Amino acid sequence: MRKLEKLLIGAAVCALATPVVAQADDQEMQKKIDELTKKVQKLEEQQKGSDQKKIEDLTRKVDKIEEKSLGKWLTIGGDYRFRLDNLNGRTVGYTDANGTFTNAANQLQSAFFADPTGPAGSGMNAAMLNGLMNFSNNMSNVRTFSQAGQFLQNPATQQMLGGLGAFAAQVPSYKPNNDTLYTNRLGINMHAKATKDVTVNVRLLAYKVFGSQDDNAVTNNGGTPFFADRVGTFDGTLGHVPSSSLLNVDRAYATWSNIADQPIWFSVGRRPSTDGAPSNLRTNNERPGNGGTPALLVDYAFDGMTIGWAPDIDGLPGAYAKICYGRGFEGGFENPTNNLKDTDMLGLAIIPIDTDPLRIWLQYNRGFNIFDFPAMKDTAFGNTYPSTDLGAIDWYGAGAMSTIKKVGPGNLNFFGDVGMSVAHPNDNVSAQAGFQGLMTGGFFNPEAPSTKTGWAAYVGARYDYTPTKTKIGVEYNHGSKNWITFAPAADDMWTTKLGTRGNVYEGYLIQELDSKPVSSFLSKAFFRVGFQWYDFDYTGSNNWVGAPVKISEVNNRMMMLTPVKYARDIYATFEVKF
Repeated sequence: MRKLEKLLIGAAVCALATPVVAQADDQEMQKKIDELTKKVQKLEEQQKGSDQKKIEDLTRKVDKIEEKSLGKWLTIGGDYRFRLDNLNGRTVGYTDANGTFTNAANQLQSAFFADPTGPAGSGMNAAMLNGLMNFSNNMSNVRTFSQAGQFLQNPATQQMLGGLGAFAAQVPSYKPNNDTLYTNRLGINMHAKATKDVTVNVRLLAYKVFGSQDDNAVTNNGGTPFFADRVGTFDGTLGHVPSSSLLNVDRAYATWSNIADQPIWFSVGRRPSTDGAPSNLRTNNERPGNGGTPALLVDYAFDGMTIGWAPDIDGLPGAYAKICYGRGFEGGFENPTNNLKDTDMLGLAIIPIDTDPLRIWLQYNRGFNIFDFPAMKDTAFGNTYPSTDLGAIDWYGAGAMSTIKKVGPGNLNFFGDVGMSVAHPNDNVSAQAGFQGLMTGGFFNPEAPSTKTGWAAYVGARYDYTPTKTKIGVEYNHGSKNWITFAPAADDMWTTKLGTRGNVYEGYLIQELDSKPVSSFLSKAFFRVGFQWYDFDYTGSNNWVGAPVKISEVNNRMMMLTPVKYARDIYATFEVKF
């Protein structure tokens, strides 16, 4: 009887799959499957007197067809999302560092070409222009905290800095606003079984703003950007921050499982290190598998590798542990003109319980040789590139998420997550950032390197009202003065909310369409509307370069990014997963 059941299931699978058989078209294959199915049904009716050998022969024929079918080894799916955001906020007054230097260069060049020897034939215009050029060249050669101090104490530097005050680009407080920001995102997923224990997973993403093919279109305010993680797209955010209609490789990795017939796996490639738990609740995604990372600590598209172990322990259902390695920046060949180091990440994840009712995770990460600027093109700061490494960062995290079923007419999902960051700056400073180091210093105000510790908390809940497929959720997160996460690829428009130094409140509603899935049992279509409120306590959210400044104490000081006091995002999406 079991063989008959297998035969019937196999015939049904073959009927749904697309067969790839030499010299046979779809209609001919379907005809053969129908004939076999009829024979099976007839044999089942007469099974008491049936010939066992005939049943076995038919079973082998169906299995052979099934093994050659496309659906046996390749699965293709994806998702589409249309999103509308209504954005506004409030900045505080500051002096734009980039704008100040631009003003000085432009005005001195204009004065020089108008009268190189002026004023009154003294040659002052030429001297000031030469002084600015020398200042810029000498500044670019500064690499360490001690060199920065010597440079700033130089009388010529002091004179130039004093003169810059005449060109200061002071930006008063204002209310940035974008009534309608439309975006399109398309994802294509592929899962292929190469051999019995080797699989390949691929995800392609195209993500763009309506009417733009611009990497910094999301928070472009016609001047200085607001947040470091939205200045432009780079390797770690490609496909996750709107850029262009190009279909980019977001994930592509191969996994070898059951190594030596043990619950051990090895995986290498562009990793599934984005969209981790518990952020899947508000995005209405399935819970990430054992390849995911905690969203509070990491949301970055890494290239790297993982080795994991999933022992069968009665008291710890679903438990596993893994060691992960990723490369955030390739420094290239070392030579007399290049001393850049590779930026690497090492992580240890221990998940003692991973079940539907309860998931618990413990995470440790260390980032080595953190770069100052990522490689980006055509940003408000021009083309940027790492110029030095600023030190290391340790991250520690622990969290849990749970589901309680049949709470009234639905299910209750909730979670809690905490994280700590410990920055270990070295003696290097970034000349591009005005001699700021890892979590240390202000523009032209270098600070001796010292360890900086920050922390964050993230909590939330979602109630799934089963009768109407309605889901209602709320979330809250807080980050301290020195909190820094490594999550620039998070699905937020203003900036990664989990990297905020301050408070973020969010509420959302998801309404799934009452429509029967066709392409797979995970297929669905839904609307999502939500509200985010950012309340910033300090500057530098999602930026590890430079020391944070209390928002109320900015007081027109020189900065590279526009300081934001608060920001609001009302969003709505229409999403299809297939």
